[in-house]
Amino acid sequence: MTERTQAPYARIAAELRGRIERGELRPGDRVPSTRAITQRWGVAMATASKALATLGQEGLVRAVPGVGTLVAARPATSQGRRPATAAEDDSAQRGRIVRAAVAIADAEGLTALTMRRLAAELGVSAMSLYRHVSTKEQLVALMADAAFGEHALPERPPPHWRERLELSAALQWRLYRAHPWLAGAMNLNRPLLIPNGIRHIDWALAALAGLGLDDDTRMHAAVTLFGYVRGHAVDLEPESDAARTSGVSGQEWMRAQETRLAALVDGGAFPAFAEARADSALTPESLLQYGLTALLDGLALRITTPPN
Repeated sequence: MTERTQAPYARIAAELRGRIERGELRPGDRVPSTRAITQRWGVAMATASKALATLGQEGLVRAVPGVGTLVAARPATSQGRRPATAAEDDSAQRGRIVRAAVAIADAEGLTALTMRRLAAELGVSAMSLYRHVSTKEQLVALMADAAFGEHALPERPPPHWRERLELSAALQWRLYRAHPWLAGAMNLNRPLLIPNGIRHIDWALAALAGLGLDDDTRMHAAVTLFGYVRGHAVDLEPESDAARTSGVSGQEWMRAQETRLAALVDGGAFPAFAEARADSALTPESLLQYGLTALLDGLALRITTPPN
């Protein structure tokens, strides 16, 4: 039967089938509702229902009460690969959701990320997201875990404990720089129990093993290091937001404040500050490195057993 002589419901089903096969509509995406089909193709409600029923009989879509008609998990391919299990399909969809959420937060900040905004970005209903993530809090935890997983700690660590901790701190700072929202999403009082974050704590604990430190000291040292880098990075998202909304970078803002700062200190009210600032150049990286050096110097004084 040619396209011209196809029944209207079959023609609509064929177009939607093609979009699914080309990947324009992916598993978990919502397909047009019967009302949307009637408006787009100018057909009766019964015709729209028959088109969706045809796709359902082919196993391409499935109806989810309260959500709509969604693209089903992909069947086995002609190369004989097995179809994805429900768990695999859910994992793939969750990964897609997390990647889109990270992209929004990176570009616009975590406050811009809502389930409604995320759903619009993915072209699905907001309710369909809750099939894969139960709450926004769970979504943020998945985002943080994905971010920490971007730069893996090496399987063969540096030989010295200090080098190991410096490497971990450097990787964490790189992640916070790449994702300014990430530091604000972390909380040491109510920590996110994410595997890729705990891996940095485990790495630090292993680096400090065999140095004469008791377990409590090692744990405090590992978490303090993690918290130090995270605390230093908390300013990154507000700075990113300010730069995005104002169009003025942090360095440009500081240069614009020079006249006001000079008026504050040149009158002699803050002599020590005036003297020190003349020879000081502060940057986020210099402050991070200074504090990290001081932290590790202090920790070195507690080590009683020389490293091998």
